[in-house]
Amino acid sequence: MDLGASDDGGSPGGFFALRTGTPPAGGAHRPLARLYAGEDGPLTARVDRVAARLGAPERRVGASVAHLGLAARLWSTALGPAALHGRFPDLDPAELHWDGALTSPDDLWWAGSATRPGTVDELRAAVQEAHLVPLHAALRRDGNISPRLLWGNAGSALAGALRELTRWARAQGRPEAAERAAVLVSGLLDHPDLAGTVRGPRLRRTSCCLYYRCPGGGLCGDCVFDHAPRTGLEARPPAP
Repeated sequence: MDLGASDDGGSPGGFFALRTGTPPAGGAHRPLARLYAGEDGPLTARVDRVAARLGAPERRVGASVAHLGLAARLWSTALGPAALHGRFPDLDPAELHWDGALTSPDDLWWAGSATRPGTVDELRAAVQEAHLVPLHAALRRDGNISPRLLWGNAGSALAGALRELTRWARAQGRPEAAERAAVLVSGLLDHPDLAGTVRGPRLRRTSCCLYYRCPGGGLCGDCVFDHAPRTGLEARPPAP
């Protein structure tokens, strides 16, 4: 089920989709609450898989890219319905099941039924506090990765969700949804953990996810750098 869908059946895309009900029997979906409580195996396997697929020269590069994908899923599944319908799934970590071997939208299943009002405070509590804070702690248990990089990823993922939702809403003749999403994201980015992670009208990030270090990686669309820095050399980020 796409909880970001509009009444006419249109959808912003797979990152906004969320499977509902009990995950299929025999699968590897586990409540995210178990990961946050210290069951790190699925996250370790996910980081290993991403690092191997990218040919990452450092484990933290794989961890960063894996984190960016999950952060984007979490923000999108909340922001989409909040902007379109004024409410969003509760996303309780005990009811949100994740399989790190799968990709969007099959990676997440929501077994709950409660919803929350689509306000900045509720979005922050449901995503940032209930998921991102303990997810960052789990990733730091897994290996050496800086909080600044992780919060930079979180800000970038939120900005990316806004860009995609805005593009879709305008194409569907739903400017009011784009406006609501922009207001919500602006409020979320006021929090100290996210403030300054993206800047300017394009919401360009102020840190780097490290993807450029992978063979053939290049730069992300919102990268802080104009050109990939040379290995071992410092690069000065451009003005936002």
